Amino acid sequence: MKIFFDGGLRPMPAGMEWAVVLGGHTHMARGLGAGTSMAAEWLALIAATRLAHAQGIVDAVLLGDAAAVIAQASGDVRVPPAHRAQFQLWSALPRPPGRFRLRHVRRTQNLAGIALARPPLRQPTG
Repeated sequence: MKIFFDGGLRPMPAGMEWAVVLGGHTHMARGLGAGTSMAAEWLALIAATRLAHAQGIVDAVLLGDAAAVIAQASGDVRVPPAHRAQFQLWSALPRPPGRFRLRHVRRTQNLAGIALARPPLRQPTG
């Protein structure tokens, strides 16, 4: 099953955010505090992996547009010191059953990125 993930960064006070699209449903977390766009991408990959495992997705293909994070997670390039803790956390997560793959997609093909691009819903006041 294809699982799309993306992380983003909005100006404070919102900060980091992530979205995961799995089975036609969007899972999102916003207002995660200060950080970098790369840290937000790692949070998105962690969230996607956790959701895939929790839902028992067989043969998961995680698709994201952050080529650097995918290359680091795949072991193709060295993880920079600033993101080693996130990499170690992700590496220790249980994987869903069957094959587990990471793939890069263009931003325009990333359903999670499209979801993040939408403006956040305003909370009712009063």
